[in-house]
Amino acid sequence: MTLSQVPPAQQQRRMHAIRTWLLAVAGVVFILVLVGGATRLTESGLSIVEWKPVLGTLPPLDQAAWESEFEKYKQIPQYRELNRGMSLEEFKTIYWWEWSHRFLGRLVGVVFLIPFLFFLWRGWVGPGLRWRLWFIFALGGAQGAVGWWMVASGLAGRVSVSQYRLAFHLTLACVIFAALLWTAQRLTPRPANASPALRGGALALLIGVLVQIYLGALVAGLDAGMVYNTWPQIDGGFIPDSTRLFFEVPLWRNFFENPLTVQFVHRMMAYALWIGALLHAAQAARNAVARPGAVALALATTGQAAIGIMTLLAQAPISLALAHQGMAVIVLTLAVIHAARLAPPVVTASPALRPSPVGAHQ
Repeated sequence: MTLSQVPPAQQQRRMHAIRTWLLAVAGVVFILVLVGGATRLTESGLSIVEWKPVLGTLPPLDQAAWESEFEKYKQIPQYRELNRGMSLEEFKTIYWWEWSHRFLGRLVGVVFLIPFLFFLWRGWVGPGLRWRLWFIFALGGAQGAVGWWMVASGLAGRVSVSQYRLAFHLTLACVIFAALLWTAQRLTPRPANASPALRGGALALLIGVLVQIYLGALVAGLDAGMVYNTWPQIDGGFIPDSTRLFFEVPLWRNFFENPLTVQFVHRMMAYALWIGALLHAAQAARNAVARPGAVALALATTGQAAIGIMTLLAQAPISLALAHQGMAVIVLTLAVIHAARLAPPVVTASPALRPSPVGAHQ
């Protein structure tokens, strides 16, 4: 029996199961991002200096194994320049953060792949959805390699990972998270009930949130939140002096390597997102479908801006910094769900589940 021959009620039950699975995977990714943030904030990310995708699943199981791992860590610059004299017990603390982060990464792969293979075996997944899900799985595999690429940048010649690689690693995780949510959301049939302007605004905010997460990772990678801890002024003015913003050569390096410029751009993007979210909420006020998501996104963006300011003024303590990262993922969640709800669904189980479009309205 082909998908098109399955009764609509049975199709809906299947799509509900797939949607629940995708949301569960997204939940694990959410936890993974938070643990990754804690790993970075506790400077634990370089505690495991080898990449063993299979053998690395098990942590050290005896004293000799722990001492071996500790000796490997002692060979890298971070130990010699920042943590010299660290005890084995202190090493175990940072090791467990990094091990947990890697374990969750492996868990995401298992939670995704096993149910996916089951759904494929049962014939529940149509061609369009199938290739979309394989692409998401491939992104997850690439993310593991990117994670090691990031860690490798901190094993020689520096005491922390490259901010370029950190930003790419975090943003790719958020793209995977967004893809899972978007796909799950679009499995629910709904009519086209938003104007192109509303859809475009929602999509622009979603892209803006991802860009802002990337910029925030650059700030974190440079420890730029530990300096220029005043607001609304930065370095003595709302807009710093251009000679301090753009002294790196070539010019583009300032946007990635100059802590003042990186933090300034992050601030300006935050203002732009906040204003954009408020304007979008006002635009969506007359649309019953768009209004709840737009208002929720505007409120979350406002809350995130407030947390960001508090984190900056307090010089980025771990608790506030982690709350700021977690709230960023919540804002991303709301942005994805809102944009996906306004987009006409294209991933459906069969023509029987595809709704007839209705006239778009404001």
